[in-house]
Amino acid sequence: MPRYLVFGLCLVVPFAQAAAEPSPANDHDLAYSLGASLGERLRQEVPGLQLDALVDGLRQAYQNEPLKLDKARMQAILQQHDEQANSAAEQAEVAKLQAVETRFMANERARAGVHELPEGVLYSELKSGSGAQPKANGKVQVRYVGKLPDGSVFDQNQQPQWFNLESVIEGWQVALPHMKAGSKWRLVIPSAQAYGAEGAGDLIAPYTPLVFEIELLAVGD
Repeated sequence: MPRYLVFGLCLVVPFAQAAAEPSPANDHDLAYSLGASLGERLRQEVPGLQLDALVDGLRQAYQNEPLKLDKARMQAILQQHDEQANSAAEQAEVAKLQAVETRFMANERARAGVHELPEGVLYSELKSGSGAQPKANGKVQVRYVGKLPDGSVFDQNQQPQWFNLESVIEGWQVALPHMKAGSKWRLVIPSAQAYGAEGAGDLIAPYTPLVFEIELLAVGD
């Protein structure tokens, strides 16, 4: 359901309480207070309004006078404004999430012993291996722990498990063919090579890089 900022505003905001009991409000002061709180909210929510047109619309609607625009036109205008406001808010949130990811990846890239693979995937070797390397379309047997940037675990499997490399996230597809059986790596995978702008339900938010500790146990065809 769209929200119309003009008609959905809460007009009353808390004001600082005086030490003494306030004097009873008269009609003028009440109207002025409502107008001031509405104006403050509109200044924050919809900057750049034409105040003369705002006052005309407010006065005509309040006095039940004929309006200069029909209701269908006003509804379309308000809906368009709402969509634009929502789009701007979404873009601002995306920019914020991307900035957080950029800082996280930069910090990880600066850690000692970290190497970078194609597509920005980072790895550090926790244990070396000497076995075979997986083929891009082959199978791998692994143990792994997956963590979010804050260190919380979102997935893990400490029992050996087989995966077809074509069925896993792109970051794994980039990294595992470089590993040798018996090795254990720490991977930092950018969101674009994980779950991207969509995320993964309530588990992984959009634009979230992922950290894995992966032990490659065996390689299959």
